[in-house]
Amino acid sequence: MATQPPRGNHAFIDGQNLYLGVRALGWELDYRRLRRYLADKYNVRTALIFIGYIPRFRSLYRHLEACGFELIYKEIDLNAAVAKGNVDVDLTLHTLTLLDGYERAVLITSDGDFAPLVRYLMENNRLEVVLSPSVRHCSWLLKKTAREKVRYLQEVRSKVDLK
Repeated sequence: MATQPPRGNHAFIDGQNLYLGVRALGWELDYRRLRRYLADKYNVRTALIFIGYIPRFRSLYRHLEACGFELIYKEIDLNAAVAKGNVDVDLTLHTLTLLDGYERAVLITSDGDFAPLVRYLMENNRLEVVLSPSVRHCSWLLKKTAREKVRYLQEVRSKVDLK
């Protein structure tokens, strides 16, 4: 009987939170280097970015796909005063429904709304790490829930920033 190869981990990325968090630090993320870092450091085989879809950003979406990310689009109201793609429910739903397809989850966000998801994953030994862009912008609730499993991209800037 043949053995199954290791499934590896999945990354679930809050796209807007990641972008705004890194921008607040004053630097720019190199998505190709981030994808490589996730694979090398956390054995991420599949990396899903949850992002609001705005047609004028099609070239960005193609770039992210070329870097090895799968994009999950959130439909947004383009007529609203501020276009916002709230991806919390979609990201949580995908993380749970895909659970049989990966070993552990890598969650990239600073949003405390993900604390219940983090708690569930930790209780079931399915959380690899929570990566937040920075210590300062990471929700206290996420820090409290993820405890020793929270890490910060600012600490590995030299590996993921745009040179």
